[in-house]
Amino acid sequence: MAGIQGRTDRSRLQDPSGERGLKSLLKKFRRDTQKSPKPSAEGRQGKGILVFRSTGEVIRAERVLRAKGKQVRVMGPPPQIQTGCDMVIEFALMEQLEVKRILGDVGLEPLEMVPVESPLLSPVGLYHVKELGAYLMVRAANMKLTVEKGTGLIVNVSGGGCPDVPYLAQELVGQNLREAPQPLELGHTLCGYALQMAFEEAMRRCSQ
Repeated sequence: MAGIQGRTDRSRLQDPSGERGLKSLLKKFRRDTQKSPKPSAEGRQGKGILVFRSTGEVIRAERVLRAKGKQVRVMGPPPQIQTGCDMVIEFALMEQLEVKRILGDVGLEPLEMVPVESPLLSPVGLYHVKELGAYLMVRAANMKLTVEKGTGLIVNVSGGGCPDVPYLAQELVGQNLREAPQPLELGHTLCGYALQMAFEEAMRRCSQ
């Protein structure tokens, strides 16, 4: 893919965290997934989802739970969940009491803890993945990461709405996924968080 290079969207800097832009794109993604076939609950038996008021609470809760060794995953909410923000956390339902205690210890209280009992309550993925010849593009929320499949070389970072996006692109483009710094080591906005999700998914797919 000739001419691929890091590029950034420097617009909307009046929203320094990028939260409004991220929320808008997450809402669009949520509408798109509602039009798709309903996901299967198979493989999610024994799972639950945590619903929070804001994406900031989701990010904080995920970090706290992972620090305690919990296997959790940030996903999009099922269409039937009408409260909270446009991200949920999937967790092991058998750990419900411990998860609630861990979150309570740091002052986090989810709006809901919902068992995934049917396909209609299954959370949806936050990734869009597209193969472009020798390249793989992964989009998570408002951020896109493009890598060369054979080598893991990062050839493009795009997206925006946050002031640290130009710096993220500068530090990551031209580096190998296995050697590059984690996006969350470089930036702490919602754009950095979304890029981290895309980074991890690209790592997973390139290692297959």
